[in-house]
Amino acid sequence: MEQSSNTILPFNNYQKLVIALLALLQFTVVLDFMVLAPLGDYLMKSLSITPKGFGVVVSSYAFSAGVSGILAAGFADKFDRKKILLFFYAGFIVGTLCCALATTYWMLLGARIITGLFGGVIGAISMTIMTDLFEVNQRGRVMGFVQMAFAASQVLGIPIGLYFANLWGWHSSFLMIVTLAIVIAIVIVIKVKPIDKHLALQSDKSAFLHLWHAVSNKSYQTGFIATAFLSVGGFMLMPFSSAYLINNIKITPDQLPMVFMFTGIASIIIMPLIGKLSDKVDKFMLFTAGSALAIVMILIYTNLVPIPLWQVVLINMVLFMGIMSRMIPATTLTMSIPDMKDRGAFMSVNSSLQQMAGGIAALCAGLIVTQKNSTSPLQNYGMLGLVVSIIIAVCCIFVYRVSVMVKKKQANAFQETSKEELQLSEV
Repeated sequence: MEQSSNTILPFNNYQKLVIALLALLQFTVVLDFMVLAPLGDYLMKSLSITPKGFGVVVSSYAFSAGVSGILAAGFADKFDRKKILLFFYAGFIVGTLCCALATTYWMLLGARIITGLFGGVIGAISMTIMTDLFEVNQRGRVMGFVQMAFAASQVLGIPIGLYFANLWGWHSSFLMIVTLAIVIAIVIVIKVKPIDKHLALQSDKSAFLHLWHAVSNKSYQTGFIATAFLSVGGFMLMPFSSAYLINNIKITPDQLPMVFMFTGIASIIIMPLIGKLSDKVDKFMLFTAGSALAIVMILIYTNLVPIPLWQVVLINMVLFMGIMSRMIPATTLTMSIPDMKDRGAFMSVNSSLQQMAGGIAALCAGLIVTQKNSTSPLQNYGMLGLVVSIIIAVCCIFVYRVSVMVKKKQANAFQETSKEELQLSEV
């Protein structure tokens, strides 16, 4: 029975192990995607890729992940969650290895499609596991720790990946991810218990019928829309971040790892605090505050002129803090919408729509942003920032509706628990 009070529940040792493994797993998946943006300038120059072509590379992962999530949704609640996690993680490892072996634009594009088919579903499976194993008033902290994968990828993964790229070529960055992912997969096989309580609750014999029940649920649809809008901003700004810093702000390739490292350090400090705060205060109010900060910083960031390195680092740190202050409470709210029997399907469809919305955003960003040649400044980046800010404001409307639904669900659950306790006391 989920807790409805604001009591902070402690984690047991097994839960701590699961949190650590999910965070490490998410680290590899996030790094695989996020390292593509810092490597963007390397890739665009070495493989002669235009901004539009690079937008296609980024969005190909998103679209293939979206298709995969829809196909997997009907089956997501039919298997032990540990087994389905390992299946998709193995495919992700193979796809990342193909990225490492790519030598042409088309090989890289194909490799990103394979990686997206498997990697794009892993986040949904991880969130389903979190929701199954943790009470509602633990999930903010769990999300805070697991979302530290984003920060850790910036503090450790991206700087190391860029160092490897400078030393041995961009291919070595993907090989690093493959090696780490294999180790994590082995530990999951050995240490994680089966996660199959949901199997006893299944009533839909057909996978297609189970998918239909998930996508036709009006409450679930609101969550889907909120998540799609939530993902757009990151997908629009991220692909061209390194090219913008190098060509517009005149940051050198050697200075680029420092920008990502300090941004990640700031996130590692703030994210557990946001997660804990998310379990204590109103999640929508926290989300709104993060959205306001993100809008202000995006409008500043996308209209910068060449400035000293320390100012670039400071602006990036505050910007990322605003973005994460949105992600944690919004994701925690969305995770609380589905019932246990529908969680796998909901999370898979939710992830698919998130990825496809992000893919459309990356393509649109590639159409908005232009560049005369590989070394000239990016044009229309300020316009891109304005578009992203408007989308963030619209997103607040849908997250508010999700917040209202979740509070109503928790109130109903509390009333049911109170009735059961009253009946037992009378007996």
